[in-house]
Amino acid sequence: MAKIFCVANQKGGVGKTTTAVNLAAGLAQLNQRVLLADLDPQGNATMGAGINKSELDATIYEVLLGMSDIASVRRRSESGGFDVLPANRELAGAEVEMVSLEQREARLKIAFASVADDYDFILIDCPPALSMLTLNGLCSAHGVIIPMQCEYYALEGLSDLVNTIKKVHAKLNPELKVIGLLRVMFDPRMTLSQQVSEQLEQHFGDKVFKTVIPRNVRLAEAPSYGMPGVTFDPSSKGAQAYIAFGAEMVERIKTL
Repeated sequence: MAKIFCVANQKGGVGKTTTAVNLAAGLAQLNQRVLLADLDPQGNATMGAGINKSELDATIYEVLLGMSDIASVRRRSESGGFDVLPANRELAGAEVEMVSLEQREARLKIAFASVADDYDFILIDCPPALSMLTLNGLCSAHGVIIPMQCEYYALEGLSDLVNTIKKVHAKLNPELKVIGLLRVMFDPRMTLSQQVSEQLEQHFGDKVFKTVIPRNVRLAEAPSYGMPGVTFDPSSKGAQAYIAFGAEMVERIKTL
């Protein structure tokens, strides 16, 4: 039975998609069966996994509206070694169309039930807003992975996200919990980065992942080649950090 995790943060540009794609590839290299669900209408995780979003016959949009199932929509990321539930701009329309549907917050959870035995991990790349799409992700997940930069504004947004997770846990999904905080785009030369990192460890203790993802040019270049950074340049510091993070995730779910 798959463990389902959202990669979420209400702040944009914090490395959610980079984390989702590279964690999926890192877990695949550790012989885990992985499905990456792209819940962002921008479709960046889809493109980053090497799938052309403009050539798709069906996407996660059809799955959420009950017009198709995951087994017939999923695609294989040859460059990453995992399956993708792809997205494109059509998904933006799902926000409005789902409002009148029954069990609108649980559409994704219901859809995952049919493929839960096919995977060890299902990762969900959420959009940077608390929308109906993000809510579907949170309602279907066992936990949330929060990527964040070590800077002041990131701390501000973190309290909002934790409050949101508490509300969803209380009202819609009692299984939901914060799995951990992942420090990304980390620059050890910056005093502020080190100070914020220390604050996170003081406040959240073992909820902060030991793995730290450094700021890395090769990770940023990889999507333009339709590849996860983990396979684009396996020797880069960023790729090695995400593989280490994958191993840490495998260990962490044993204690959940």
